Amino acid sequence: MDISILFKIAAVGIIVTVICQILKKSDRDDIATVVSIVGLLLVLGIVVSMVGDLFGQIRDIFGLT
Repeated sequence: MDISILFKIAAVGIIVTVICQILKKSDRDDIATVVSIVGLLLVLGIVVSMVGDLFGQIRDIFGLT
């Protein structure tokens, strides 16, 4: 696991938080909710790809097909 992935996840979190705060201050709560969900899906996609890589490495280590 590379440390840059953690920085990417943190950057997405910070950007989503700032955008949501700006949208909530301008009374756009519905759009802020959509931005939060999109940010969650982005991070979830990163984590799922990492888990897939982990399972691939485990399969290679134990010689499973």
